[in-house]
Amino acid sequence: MTEKYQPHLHDNALLGQDDPENAFPGGEGEGERVAKTLARSGVASRREVERLIEGGRVALNGAVLTSPAVKVRPGDILTVDGKIVDEPEPTRLFRYHKPTGLLTSHNDPGGRPTVFQALPRELPRVISVGRLDLNSEGLLLLTNDGELSRALEMPQNAWQRRYRARAFGVTTQEKLDRLKNGITVDGVRYGAIEARLDKAQDKAGGKNLWITVTLSEGKNREVRKVLEAIGLKVNRLIRLSYGPFALGTLLPGQVEEVGPRVIRELLEGIVPEENMPKGDKPKFAGVAEPLKAPGQAGGGDVQRRGVPRAGKLTQAAVILPEEKAEPEKFVRKPGWAKPKKKPVIAAKPPRAPASGKGPSKPTRAKKSIESKIIGPKALTPREAANQRIREKQHAAKAGEKTAKTSARTPAKTDGKPGGARPSARPSGPRPATPRGKR
Repeated sequence: MTEKYQPHLHDNALLGQDDPENAFPGGEGEGERVAKTLARSGVASRREVERLIEGGRVALNGAVLTSPAVKVRPGDILTVDGKIVDEPEPTRLFRYHKPTGLLTSHNDPGGRPTVFQALPRELPRVISVGRLDLNSEGLLLLTNDGELSRALEMPQNAWQRRYRARAFGVTTQEKLDRLKNGITVDGVRYGAIEARLDKAQDKAGGKNLWITVTLSEGKNREVRKVLEAIGLKVNRLIRLSYGPFALGTLLPGQVEEVGPRVIRELLEGIVPEENMPKGDKPKFAGVAEPLKAPGQAGGGDVQRRGVPRAGKLTQAAVILPEEKAEPEKFVRKPGWAKPKKKPVIAAKPPRAPASGKGPSKPTRAKKSIESKIIGPKALTPREAANQRIREKQHAAKAGEKTAKTSARTPAKTDGKPGGARPSARPSGPRPATPRGKR
C-alpha cells in the first residue's frame, strides 16, 4: 500500500539535515515545487495540479502527496495515477481549430467527447490555454508547458482575444460602443470590450447580426453573456485570434505546431530561457487532422490510430521527419469494368551509320554551307513563278510607256514616206465562219 505523508510546518530541509532517516521524500529545501514541475511537464495547470494532489493522485518517490508545497529534486520519481511523469521538455505550442461539440477538458463525467480525445497521437501531453465552451469554435492554443498556459491566461498580459459572433436581434453601433466602458452582468464586472457591427441579415421577426468582438479577459462565456445583456442572442461564436496567434486557414479539427523561432521571438520574457526550444523547424512538418472523438460523426473508439491515409496527406496529415507515407495500393472493386489492354507498339530499330558498325545516335541537322556563300539564292518553284509574273508585268508597263512616247513624237523616216504602216488584214468586222472551220 502506498504511504501517505503530510509535510510539517517547520522546514523539512533542516529536519533532513538533523535526522536524514526521517526526512520527507522530496523535501522543501532545494528544488522546484511539485505543482510547478507537473505544470511544466504538461500534466495540468498549477490549479489543476492542486486538485490532483487533494485527490491523492500524485506521489513522490512512492509516497502520496497531500500538499503542493513539497519540492522535487533531481533524481526524484514523480507519478500521477501510478504513471511516472517524464522530465519537462522544451516548450511547444500548437494552434488548433476546435470544432463545435467538443469539451475543452481531459475527461467528462457525463461521457461527452473532449478535445484531447480527438487530438492526433503524435502530439505530446498538452493542456489548453483558456477554454472554449461546447458550442464555440475557432482557435484554441495547446501547449506542453503548464506555466506558459497560466501566463497567457493572466489578464495582466493584456493579450487580446478576437471573436466573430453571429447574434439574433436588433442593435446599433452606438449601443455596442458603450461596451468600451465595461459592463456588469449578474453581479460580475466585465472590462472594456470593443465590438463592431459588420453585417446584418434580415429574417422574419428580427435580424442575424455579425459582430466582431475584441477583449482582454477570458471569463466564462463572457461574449455570450455580454451580448445577451444588450438584447442579442448568440447562435454562433468563432475565436479568430489569441494574442499574436491567428486561426488563419486551419480547417475545423486541424492542428499545427508553432515553430521554435516564433516562440523565441513572441514569447521572450514569458517562457524561461531554460525552456526555450532550439532550432528553427517544429517537430510537426505540416498540418495534422485530429481523430474523430466518440460522439462525433464517424467517431467511435478513443484508441489513437496512425496518421491519415496517403490519399489525404496533401491536405492535412502530419509526417514526422523520420517517417515516410507509403502510397496506398489501388484495389479494384467487384463489378468494375476490366481495363482495356493498350496495344504494344514495337519501337523502330535505330538507323545504322554509313560505316555499318552499329547504331548511331541521331544528330541535329546542320545548316547548309551554301547558305553562307555570297551569291544568288536558289528560288523555290513558288518564288520562281512569282518572279516571272513580276517580270511580265514590268515588261507590259514598259511597253505601254514606250507606245505613249512614240505617239507624241513623230518617228524618223530617213527619206521614206511617213505614216502608219498599212495592215495586212482588211479593216472591218471579221466574217463569220462555220463552227469548227477556219
